[in-house]
Amino acid sequence: MHAVRLHAFGPAENLTYEPAPLPVPAPGQVRIAVAAAGVHLLDTSLRRGVQGPPAPLPELPTIPGREVAGTVDALGPGADPAWLGTPVVVHLGFAPGGYAEYAVADADRLHAIPAGLEPATAVAMIGTGRTTLGILQFADLGPGSVALVPAAAGGIGTLLVQYAKQAGATVVALAGGPGKTALAAANGADLALDYTRPDWAEAVRAHHPGGATVLFDSVGGTVARTALDLLADGAAHLVFGWSGGPIPLTDADRAALDARGVTTRNVLGPAMLQRAGGDDPMRLLETRALAEAASGRLHPALRRYPLARAATAHRDLENRATTGKVVLEP
Repeated sequence: MHAVRLHAFGPAENLTYEPAPLPVPAPGQVRIAVAAAGVHLLDTSLRRGVQGPPAPLPELPTIPGREVAGTVDALGPGADPAWLGTPVVVHLGFAPGGYAEYAVADADRLHAIPAGLEPATAVAMIGTGRTTLGILQFADLGPGSVALVPAAAGGIGTLLVQYAKQAGATVVALAGGPGKTALAAANGADLALDYTRPDWAEAVRAHHPGGATVLFDSVGGTVARTALDLLADGAAHLVFGWSGGPIPLTDADRAALDARGVTTRNVLGPAMLQRAGGDDPMRLLETRALAEAASGRLHPALRRYPLARAATAHRDLENRATTGKVVLEP
């Protein structure tokens, strides 16, 4: 088979498409003939050798990738024979191996792909979709809500816009450039603005002088700092990323937000899992995400690359040249 391997931490060019041994499923595992593999921003950090939560740095050489969809083609000892030949999708957790024509996974983590879903859509929902639904647990959206969504053309942002609009909320989408704002508008945003323009905040105030009730923040930095001033009293600031760096807030800024009743909460990690509940909250969120896509309520935007062009996919993702969920296809 062929796979994408990383032999040394560093730039995207360090990802090489090359022959690799066919993986053999261990007890309780299956092997999947991969039809789609998800690419996450975290993958680019691990490739550079940047240590940080939640994933540890892999041992090298490694085959990156933690989200795959395809068809079960081999079983390890003890795996249920009913999986053989079944289209499945799985999140591999912290185990790498997804950027390949074949990958192994624990059978107890598999989901059968719902009828009507293509592998690329399923792989988008197993990771990006589950995170989106986890974030939405903290947002009470409905008529009267005004949702402010930076990075609205990204994988999570696209799904947030769709969900909020279907819940009856007014959606203000922020994205970088006319192509991305057009995508946000097509997904249902009531107002789609280019946050690289200096007047975007004034446009939000003009359309929604009462302020937004919730800020879905994966960006941080100066965009989030400006967006905080556009929130209504009592609004929720839900944080699940910081691609633009820390928010430049002074002690006086924080005091002013507190006085207005604006609450900031990091909704990733234990908080998300605790809110989901159940014996296996991560799997519960995955199941819900797949069901949302199968029902047609959520439609992830996809940016597809051939597996051999994984380095290009990483480079484009880091340069913010992608929209939606980035997917590799062998």
